[in-house]
Amino acid sequence: MEELLKQIQSVFLGGWKYRWNANNIAWVISIIGFIVILKLPDEYQSSARVFVDTQSILKPLLSGMTSVPNVEQQVSIMSRTLLSRPNVERVMRMVDMDLLANNEKNKEKLIDKLIASIKITSTTQNDIYSISYTDTTPKTAKDVVQSLLTIFVEGSIGDERQDSAKAIVFINNQIKIYEEKLSAAENALKEFKLKNMGLLPHDGAEFGSKLVEITENLSQARLELAEAEQGRDAIRKQIASIDAPSVNGDETSSTFTDPELDDRIRTVTKNLDNLRMQYTEEHPDIVSSKRLLEQLQAKRAAEEKNRKPGSMNLAGNPMYQQLKVSLAESEKKVASMRVRVDEYSQRYSKLKELTSAAPEIESQLAQLNRDYVINKENYEKLVASRESAKISSDLNATTQMMTFRVIDPPTSPISPIGPNRLKLFSLAFLGALALGIMSSVLLSKVRPTFLSQHDLIEVTGLPILGTITMNWTEAEEIRRRRSLYAFSFSAFMLLLFYGAMMTTIYLST
Repeated sequence: MEELLKQIQSVFLGGWKYRWNANNIAWVISIIGFIVILKLPDEYQSSARVFVDTQSILKPLLSGMTSVPNVEQQVSIMSRTLLSRPNVERVMRMVDMDLLANNEKNKEKLIDKLIASIKITSTTQNDIYSISYTDTTPKTAKDVVQSLLTIFVEGSIGDERQDSAKAIVFINNQIKIYEEKLSAAENALKEFKLKNMGLLPHDGAEFGSKLVEITENLSQARLELAEAEQGRDAIRKQIASIDAPSVNGDETSSTFTDPELDDRIRTVTKNLDNLRMQYTEEHPDIVSSKRLLEQLQAKRAAEEKNRKPGSMNLAGNPMYQQLKVSLAESEKKVASMRVRVDEYSQRYSKLKELTSAAPEIESQLAQLNRDYVINKENYEKLVASRESAKISSDLNATTQMMTFRVIDPPTSPISPIGPNRLKLFSLAFLGALALGIMSSVLLSKVRPTFLSQHDLIEVTGLPILGTITMNWTEAEEIRRRRSLYAFSFSAFMLLLFYGAMMTTIYLST
């Protein structure tokens, strides 16, 4: 603590040595600051307050029919963008400030000055906006505020109408585009249906169910064909077994027939065909049926072999003629059944091919239908939006969704609001005193002297054997006192000068 006090004492004594330098600097800076502050131009401020009424009875009435504009948001955005460069340039043209700009550099400075001097404030709850501007000329301040107020009102209404018109133009362009897309989608869907007419599902039918149905019909037709062929073969065998021997010149017909054996053979054959439709040839039921059929056929062949052939008159045998008729009918039925089996086989093959291609066809059809539905929905939405936009545009053109009420119109200010010369000169005076003190301390550091034995010991590090005090003569004492009185008088006059200047500035305002 003692060391700190010694350092402070050393700084004070060093600055006191150059006190006249500090005094002179304080005087010079104070005088210069006073002159500069007095020459500062007066600043005049003009302001205006406007109330924006955004509550309209049409908003709840038209909310379900059209897009009611958000006037609160529009006014808020306009208040924030009021100081944009285009608006500031428009203000300059309205108040003829653009004539002061000789080149682009001056124009930029003027724009920056305007932006810095214009203040816009608002109250969110009451929708009251305040516009103020500060200038060296009262008329210019009023004109600038009036111009800003005009731009604010016109911009809030004009932008709304302009946005509605632009929205209608945009929607019309989009409708034309979607008309072309919808027409192209319709044509593509029509061409696809014509090209793949046989491959498209009808009435909800699917190729899988059709294939099952065709398979069942084919199986039934093959079974009926097998039955018809078995019946035809049986008739052929009966015709071949007819023997018409002649005895004593009389023609008698003897035909070998065993109805019971033939019925058993037909029954076994039919049962075997049914089993083949369900199982393979190695199935036990099929194997046993084949074995039984072979035994029955062998028995019948043995009986025919043991029969004695005789002459017979086939032309006069009525049974033979009946069998021929039955054979012809059986041949006709077999031919008919073969045609049916062939037709079902072709349908089965074709439908099987179509079944493999059906998923891709259905996928393409679904994609085309989806594109068509999307384009149609967008087109209908755009048409509805256009009608809504037209109503909104008519609403903006025929009614006012917001009302502007100027509470305080701009006026030409009489007295200036600035600059605050009292404050500025006080700051200048304090700055002058601070610079004077700092300059004296700085000079003491630039031209140091040993003010005490402690400073000498600290710098040299040598011991001091003794000190001799200064013995001032009477003339030197008088000179020292006069110098102290003169310095005190100068400092007092500096304070008196500050007080006089503050009084003068106060009285002038």
